[in-house]
Amino acid sequence: MQQATDDYRASGYGALEVGFGERPAILAVDFQRSHLDPAHPFGGRPLALRALDNTRRLLAKARPLGIPVAVCYTSYHSDRDMPYWKISTVRNTYFHGHPATELDERIVDPSYDLVVCKTGPSIFYQTGVQPFLTKQRVDTVIITGVNTSGCIRATAIDSFQRGYRTIVPEDCVGDVEEGPHRDI
Repeated sequence: MQQATDDYRASGYGALEVGFGERPAILAVDFQRSHLDPAHPFGGRPLALRALDNTRRLLAKARPLGIPVAVCYTSYHSDRDMPYWKISTVRNTYFHGHPATELDERIVDPSYDLVVCKTGPSIFYQTGVQPFLTKQRVDTVIITGVNTSGCIRATAIDSFQRGYRTIVPEDCVGDVEEGPHRDI
């Protein structure tokens, strides 16, 4: 692992800072019961709970400052509108009305946040997040949520491709296991 880190560094990875722009927004991805409640197969994992706690603190500071917030959850009408997920928990429970898809009430403020249901890994995929950020004149996106190796990664790539300064605070994202979390 150390050799890979050294090779990336020698190749110039991480050599430049993108910094923050003038108008940030926070995206909170998939803080839903399936990831947070231990009653669900990958719920209640330490990294996800840490991400929840740290994101809650971040949002408590951001909302009074007028920083835009978009929160999403993943859910489907039926298996016909669901992609070919290879995760049985998603395939069996991510349907509208199932408790697994409910947002954690500690993370969302429905009177302030844009709340969207997403049907792909990225919060940007077929949602109203892009127009919301444009209207709010956002140039920096701070991504929080779960899982680092999946939906956070997809959201970060989409954010970068849309021209946003893209920030992923390591302690505001989590995964089922440490390895995939660290690899991103």
